[in-house]
Amino acid sequence: MPPADFAADVWSRAPLLTRAADLPRDFADLFGTAAVDELVARRGLRTPFARMARDGATLADRTFTLGGGVGATIGDQLSEDRVLRELATGATLVLQALHRTWSPVQQFSADLANDLGHPVQVNAYVTPPQSQGFSDHYDVHDVFVLQVTGEKRWRIRPPVLEAPLRDQPWEQRRDEVARAAETEPLIEATLSPGDCLYLPRGWLHSATALGGTSIHLTVGVHTWTRRHLVDALLSRVGARLAGDVEARRSLPLAVGRSGSSTIEADDDVRLVRELVEKALRDVGADEVTESLRSAVRGAQRAEPLGVLAQTRQADDETSPWRLRGGLAAHWDDGEGEDAVLVSRVGTLVVGPLEREAVAEVLDGIRDPSELDHELRRRLALAGLIVPADVREA
Repeated sequence: MPPADFAADVWSRAPLLTRAADLPRDFADLFGTAAVDELVARRGLRTPFARMARDGATLADRTFTLGGGVGATIGDQLSEDRVLRELATGATLVLQALHRTWSPVQQFSADLANDLGHPVQVNAYVTPPQSQGFSDHYDVHDVFVLQVTGEKRWRIRPPVLEAPLRDQPWEQRRDEVARAAETEPLIEATLSPGDCLYLPRGWLHSATALGGTSIHLTVGVHTWTRRHLVDALLSRVGARLAGDVEARRSLPLAVGRSGSSTIEADDDVRLVRELVEKALRDVGADEVTESLRSAVRGAQRAEPLGVLAQTRQADDETSPWRLRGGLAAHWDDGEGEDAVLVSRVGTLVVGPLEREAVAEVLDGIRDPSELDHELRRRLALAGLIVPADVREA
């Protein structure tokens, strides 16, 4: 499906099941059985990077974790032996935040987040045959389900709450979800390797593994919503009113007196409403966008870099460089002649004679390898550029 059609007709509106035959490739390069075994047995993963569930109930951490042994004085590392026992009795293993722990998924999720403009997380669900890890529920983020191995039978039902926010999880509506789960599914389909299912947030779903062990990736898209704009707008209004002496004045005496049946503040409420209405009209779209920037920066991390390789090559005058991916950088001019570049990797003060060159690097119209050596070294040690031979996430 062309991206423009997906954006117009499917995104945040309706489920979409796409079969492997209609996609250009499968997902075997992202994840598989060998990746599960590597993460469980050899990476020292701890909770909450993993959890297990059976028949809709999450298992206690102690049932699948163990102490790390000598030199690793922690008590919640994954135990492959305990995970094996739980899988053998029908439990589902969830490997969480693979966008932080598994390199192919890390690169894929960074590319996807850049394309979508919304933060992305990735979990893997490993379910034994004929088992169901979680009962009917809905997510507060959009998901792409990528079937990697095995088969899973999915049942999809319409929302009980359309477009839920992060603070409106399905647990708040257990009775409604349980009643909806008794109705006929809108979609009931078996996903095979290479199939992809898109679900907007709020759509009810449950799934059961069929003949063999099923592994699927759930790509969670944590969408920015109009509610985020509301919060950003009200934040700017509050900041403006802090500078208004009328908004700072005290309320009358006894307005909050214990036992009082009325609050004699009608005039104050009217005045504050007028002040807020004026501030709302005065706040520009650019101010709202500025308020969201810190949230956007904190929602994801920049492309990984090799610390030692970066340090070594920073002093090499012949090394080729490129802009690091996922910086979410912008200029904060502040005061004085210097400019401050703010990004996911911190801040960097740039002199007036350097700003144009750095801006051209950020805009992709100048190769950072062409910069003056000292400026290039500063950008490298600040983590803004990386060696050109490193694959971009």
